Amino acid sequence: MNGAPTSSDAAAGPALPLAGLRVVEFTHMVMGPTCGMILGDLGAEVVKVEPLAGDSTRNLLGAGAGFFGLFNRNKKSLAVDVKQPAGREIVLKLIAHADVFSENFKGGTMARLGFGYPALGSLNPRLIYVSHKGFLPGPYEHRTALDEVVQMMGGLAYMTGPEGRPLRAGSSVNDIMGGMFGAIGVLAALAERQRTGRGQEVQSALFENTVLLVAQHMMQFAVTGQPAAPMPSRISAWAVYDVFTVKGGEQIFLAAVSDTQWALLCSEFGFADLQADARLASNNHRVRAREWMMPILRERFAAFGSAELAARFEKRGLPYAPITRPEDLFDDPHLASTGGLAPVTLPASASGAGHEVHTRAALLPLALGGRRLPLRRGPPALGEHTRELLAGLGYDEHELARLMEARVIRPDTGP
Repeated sequence: MNGAPTSSDAAAGPALPLAGLRVVEFTHMVMGPTCGMILGDLGAEVVKVEPLAGDSTRNLLGAGAGFFGLFNRNKKSLAVDVKQPAGREIVLKLIAHADVFSENFKGGTMARLGFGYPALGSLNPRLIYVSHKGFLPGPYEHRTALDEVVQMMGGLAYMTGPEGRPLRAGSSVNDIMGGMFGAIGVLAALAERQRTGRGQEVQSALFENTVLLVAQHMMQFAVTGQPAAPMPSRISAWAVYDVFTVKGGEQIFLAAVSDTQWALLCSEFGFADLQADARLASNNHRVRAREWMMPILRERFAAFGSAELAARFEKRGLPYAPITRPEDLFDDPHLASTGGLAPVTLPASASGAGHEVHTRAALLPLALGGRRLPLRRGPPALGEHTRELLAGLGYDEHELARLMEARVIRPDTGP
């Protein structure tokens, strides 16, 4: 690999799979940063190139307030004006010895800056260039895409909301998935580079993500001839698979998805009459009987508190779940015991709050050799690593001062 991580990176995780890999990214919002986050979590040195004013994602409010702090961990920040020749020269020197270049800006933006794939591939033939866009090349590629846009046009919003009320999913599922597939493409290209010695262009796209997410419903139509109904009105494959309102107005999800689980449920709660009813003899029988069976179950379970139902379902190995809000997960005992949340400090320029924030962040949902991938560094302050990175490229103090004076790099670039 071409990258030259700092000694702190090497000391922090020499055994991580992508240690020694250098990634240079021009990304913002969620999709592109997710790709870099994954590669960084796997051990790569990820250099985030930002304008002197910083990635605008740093200052988002509302639903975007958590974007920068989550998706830019395990990265370094290089703040540089790439519209100036000296700024472009800095970035090109960085890319000349990088392994991966990642971007998710509007089509044509990178080419206008001199960072299109033909130019960078010629500069560094081993470079893997990953672009995250709204659409793969084709009739739609000129369109501006957002997560909502592709969820609406790709069928996901139709499947999520009730009839007549298309609803986007409650997270940036397509943006995150787009970054994941970008990272998967990078890993595949790295494996191919081992054989060929050459890099290549990788493309990931939001619309095509959505199509894959609803592909099961496309196949359902192909197999049955019947259009898939939106989730709130679908005919479930499982007879007992729903949210129940129980004692005190609490809610809990309860399920019994096999004949064995149905027998366990009836035995645990003394529903001998239901277990003996021939109309409920199998899962498919019970699916057909949902119209009259579910009101009976709702009435019976309403007498129990959610904590008691959870305990009794747990005892019998039956599926259940509390209805949890995202903020509740900070206190989840499983995440606490497995190290699924890592302490992190968000600098003032990365928190969106205008001040430093100490919190915990969810790690990648995988373990390698029984170990979770570490959070080696929090999201960077704007331009935090500019001096370090330029020194690594051979710039001396006199040159750094000249670049600061010309506002090619930030005047407040740290020591």
